[in-house]
Amino acid sequence: MSKTILAIPSQMPGGMDSGMGMHFGHCDIYTIVELENGQVAAQSTLESIPHQQGGCMAPVQYLASHGVNALLAGGMGMRPLMGFNQMGISVYFAGNQPTVGMAVQAFCQGKLTEFTPEHTCGGGH
Repeated sequence: MSKTILAIPSQMPGGMDSGMGMHFGHCDIYTIVELENGQVAAQSTLESIPHQQGGCMAPVQYLASHGVNALLAGGMGMRPLMGFNQMGISVYFAGNQPTVGMAVQAFCQGKLTEFTPEHTCGGGH
């Protein structure tokens, strides 16, 4: 029926047991989780790309190019949030989830809220 490709900023080595990488633009690696009908169908990792000052859109475009249509994050600046919104990628606040697996479970249960400007930081954090 429906397929969702989640990206979750993660601590090394990535995967469901890894800790959340709390700031999307400065994470070690992304865990990619494919959901089909609300169930985990596949998982993998995706290397993060360097995030330089003013280059906030590079990771947004990178994830979009890998088919990501939803992101679970603990923090990000306003510019990448706007970029995800413009690209049609849904962003959910998962800053209160200690592991990737717990964040994915909360997402599947509908417990995560949409990431809003109130969740953003000023950048460089």
